[in-house]
Amino acid sequence: MRTLSLKLEELIFEETEEILLTNKKPRNRYINEALNYYNRIQKRLLLEKSLLEESKAVYASSLEVLKEFEDIDNEL
Repeated sequence: MRTLSLKLEELIFEETEEILLTNKKPRNRYINEALNYYNRIQKRLLLEKSLLEESKAVYASSLEVLKEFEDIDNEL
């Protein structure tokens, strides 16, 4: 495990302390869980952005393929 020093905004610190008192959870555990949760959200957003960019990149060729299939259907 790594040691980390960080500065928190006063309001965030106070809210966190209130939650910790209620949940009776160690501060380190709480911060680890929070960062893990936030990292998962960020990874999902990055994946979404990547998929959107890839989707835009193949959009034109996908339309061409779809038109070709429609032409084949119409010939039959």
